[in-house]
Amino acid sequence: MRTLPSLKNPIYPLAMLVGAMAGLGAIAFEFLSGLVSKLTLTDLAGYTPEGPRGEVVLFPHEPAVGDAAPHALWLLLLPAFGCWLSCLLCRVYAPEATGHGTDGAIEAYHHKGGRVRGRVPIIKAICSALTIGTGGSGGREGPIAQIGAGTGSWLGQKLGLRDGQCRVLLAAGMAGGVGAIFRAPFAGALFASEILYRDAEFEGEVVMPSFLSSAVAYCVYCGFVGEFGTLFALGPGFEFERLVELLPYTALALVLVPAIALFTRFFYGTERLFARLPGPRPLVAALGGLLCGGVAILAWWLTGDQLGLSAASNGYGILQESLDGSVLGWEGVRLLLVVALAKIVATSCTIAAGGSGGVFGPSMVVGGAIGGAVGIVGQQLGLVTHPASFVVVGMCGFFAGAAKTPISTIVMVTEMTGSYALLLPAMWVCGLTFLLSRRVALYQQQVPHRALSPAHAGEYQVALLAEMKVADVFEPSEVFTVSAATPLSKIVQLLVDRREDYFPVVDEAGRLVGVFSANDVRQFTFDREIYQLATAADVMTSPAEVVHPGDDLHRAMETFDKVLLDELPVVDDADGERLLGRLRRREINRAYSQKLKELQALQAR
Repeated sequence: MRTLPSLKNPIYPLAMLVGAMAGLGAIAFEFLSGLVSKLTLTDLAGYTPEGPRGEVVLFPHEPAVGDAAPHALWLLLLPAFGCWLSCLLCRVYAPEATGHGTDGAIEAYHHKGGRVRGRVPIIKAICSALTIGTGGSGGREGPIAQIGAGTGSWLGQKLGLRDGQCRVLLAAGMAGGVGAIFRAPFAGALFASEILYRDAEFEGEVVMPSFLSSAVAYCVYCGFVGEFGTLFALGPGFEFERLVELLPYTALALVLVPAIALFTRFFYGTERLFARLPGPRPLVAALGGLLCGGVAILAWWLTGDQLGLSAASNGYGILQESLDGSVLGWEGVRLLLVVALAKIVATSCTIAAGGSGGVFGPSMVVGGAIGGAVGIVGQQLGLVTHPASFVVVGMCGFFAGAAKTPISTIVMVTEMTGSYALLLPAMWVCGLTFLLSRRVALYQQQVPHRALSPAHAGEYQVALLAEMKVADVFEPSEVFTVSAATPLSKIVQLLVDRREDYFPVVDEAGRLVGVFSANDVRQFTFDREIYQLATAADVMTSPAEVVHPGDDLHRAMETFDKVLLDELPVVDDADGERLLGRLRRREINRAYSQKLKELQALQAR
């Protein structure tokens, strides 16, 4: 395998290359999803899921003639077929491409050295297009995150990069894919560095490469489709001008928290239920798709509005209608709440059963629908002027709490909508949902924080040990020494009489010249000739490995590991032959544990 030429910092140009590849991947995925949707939902079922107004339609369709309604039977069967075929392809070619994708990228970052098989991006694109394009409830964030991540990882592996560099390119690819397909380059970069942890923490080493990758991917994608505008179109009125509206915004946060818990627990509970079902996995996935279609049809029937079908596919149509102000009154509240609940069930049945799709899009629909419902109720009570604003904030608040990404979510939704006037209520609601939903997490592979990531194992131990010196844990004391001229026969008797395992050896002037251990002596005890002739000078290791009071404990641990001893002589900083005492490995372990407890106590205050 060829390795990358020695460059000062090759990661940045490589991140830009990964961004270009992720942008092309986003184009291919968008094209494939649109093609499948055109051939199945539009041509067979007579239903075209509406998307955001700013979305480029790659496959234009003729509007339905008169009041022609979609064909319910096709809406029921197509998601089952899509999930069946998607699961079948995943199981044959890349089982890790099943599910919502983002968790797979997070797991590869923390546990697999940033390494993803090269076939995964291709299989993920095909299977997610089949699932979502046939009406399965899922989003594009998870697939494009795994597609971009897999692209970056593949490039890193082809160039023979080490694990740390592969991880950075994996995250850069994730940023590029998300930033391109949602037309949110800044948010894509932040998302890739924030999604890795459950705490409000960024992965600093991937931020700048992600910025470069996301910017390039955005330009490639938007340059191809010819549209650089926002994904959702907003009219006038999306402002925050009345302080009293913080009350209904607070109510929105309190409503979103149990909804987040419901979505997360129902999703993984459904996953466990489907895992226990007997039979081939593709058939189980088909059952999930069938249930998804059934739930969408049920929502349509309960509401009497075709927008109820937003429970299936991407579901963005109801968000755009709500942002346009077309969903109003108590009937609008009922429609939005039915779609929100149906979306939770349909997404769980689709993805948890074995389909392939993301959970970001469904989270946006659920959060936006709940936000819209709360906004309309607030309007009916005279507390809210523009209820559609609550759709935007609901989108932010739901995903921020579920995914533990408050900052990137706020930025992403504001970039998708082009509305920065709602930044304050979005910050308020996202902060509340993040803090109040700490016990649930939509992404199971997230680790709490950087210190607990296997990708950074040992970094924090090194930092703590490097702050402490040998002098902090070592107390000068008199050490039992052995003269270099001491015969081996007497040394053997010393091993019987004393409990030490390690003995410093000194010359006639008391200067340290070496060290020996009990194991060094035992190999000679049955050789009678050497037993009578050898001295300490013959069995000792010289020069001795030593530490100084001014050495940090990390260097001391490296010395311990080098010589495989549990004790080391401590010598004067200025005079390397003047023995001051000994340092035991357990003293370092004790000092490290004590320092860690002190830091944890400070964090708990």
